[in-house]
Amino acid sequence: MSLHDQHIAMLVLLLIGLCIGLASGFPVAFVLGGVALLFAGLGVLLGNFDPAFLTALPNRMFDTLTSQTLLAVPLFVFMGVMLERSKLAEALLTSMAGLFGQRRGGLVVSVIVVGGILAASTGIVGATVVTMGLIALPVMLRAGYDPKLATGAIAASGTLGQIIPPSIVLVLLGDQLGNAYQRVQLAQGNFAPDTVSVGDLFAGALLPGLGLVALYLAYALFVAWRHPEKAPALPGTARPSLAALARDMFPALGLVVLVLGSILGGVATPTEAAAVGAVGATVFAALRGQLSLARFHEVARETAKVSAMVFAILFGAALFSLVFRGYGGDDLVHELLTGLPGGKTSAVLAVMLLMFLLGFILDFIEIVFIVVPIVAPVLFHLGVDPVWLGVMMAVNLQTSFLTPPFGFALFYLRGVAPAAIPTTAIYRGVVPFIGLQLLMLALLWLFPGLATWLPDRLYG
Repeated sequence: MSLHDQHIAMLVLLLIGLCIGLASGFPVAFVLGGVALLFAGLGVLLGNFDPAFLTALPNRMFDTLTSQTLLAVPLFVFMGVMLERSKLAEALLTSMAGLFGQRRGGLVVSVIVVGGILAASTGIVGATVVTMGLIALPVMLRAGYDPKLATGAIAASGTLGQIIPPSIVLVLLGDQLGNAYQRVQLAQGNFAPDTVSVGDLFAGALLPGLGLVALYLAYALFVAWRHPEKAPALPGTARPSLAALARDMFPALGLVVLVLGSILGGVATPTEAAAVGAVGATVFAALRGQLSLARFHEVARETAKVSAMVFAILFGAALFSLVFRGYGGDDLVHELLTGLPGGKTSAVLAVMLLMFLLGFILDFIEIVFIVVPIVAPVLFHLGVDPVWLGVMMAVNLQTSFLTPPFGFALFYLRGVAPAAIPTTAIYRGVVPFIGLQLLMLALLWLFPGLATWLPDRLYG
């Protein structure tokens, strides 16, 4: 057997080993690193793997730990957890329900609007779905809302945190795509390469994110118009005073202005804006009397847990990618994608389908760190725009998070929904919203300017 055939066989076994490890339920970071080391050692013994590939790992880990871009991750996580644990998100949802509840379809409109605001101020999917599931779902069910419409709107609105900046997905995608784009340009002889920043992705994702909110609202209002029994008004609801509404909306909207406005305005980098957001969330919680030392410790512990998970997965993925490249995996992927009939179009479709299917079994962090470094360089060689690609990937991952039977947002909602609501009702409820997200993907495909126009206007 030739060395090329041995490499292909080892790559197949490597991927099978990864799938078995992930299916075992063992922590993903250790599965990635452990499987990679196992096959690297086996390859050294068989003489078909060069251990010199592993010498790059310390430098990669050091670059990760000193990355100014990735420093935004724990800061954005802190901001989101602080908003959720300090009940500021709950107050916002309650006020919006009082504002719109007296109108037909008003509660579902409130859920979608609050989902968009929380997405723009926290970027954390699980916290948004759980918060709205605990607060809004019981009210909607008591008001006589159709369970499918109620659960579908809550799950779909919660996933807006994947696409509306400041999104953790976009931060991680920006880091990985930016590195890959620079490597491709250097390999092509461009020693003054263009850069792709997290700010570019934030700007690129803003219009598609707001477009999804508009599509959700249009669907909800259409259902309320055609089937008023599915989205009745809530009579007797006390409308909040203007002062109460401003008090409850100011923290979330203030953070949107501070964080997103400073990034898009070029005043601050995403990392600097994340630091402002973390401090701002803490100040707002203190001003509302919702901050204590115990709660601060709770937020800090949760932030440390999530951040440690992200970076552990990143280290494991870095080791896995080195072993994958050591067996010629990047060359094989390049051959497969460039050899597809249809060229660039087929290659992008194949990558989108792969990421959509992986979204059933892997978290977005794992997909970004495992798949993107492997496929992005190939797509960039084919001339794919990096900002458009990043936004397409983010919307795609958002769709897979919502798709039965394995969508993570469905698991979050199932965990807090009343037992009287069957799981099938939740699954059926999200189907129209999945259709709307696929529509947004189609619009991005047909009109790439939805993702590239704003970054071009802001950053040239």
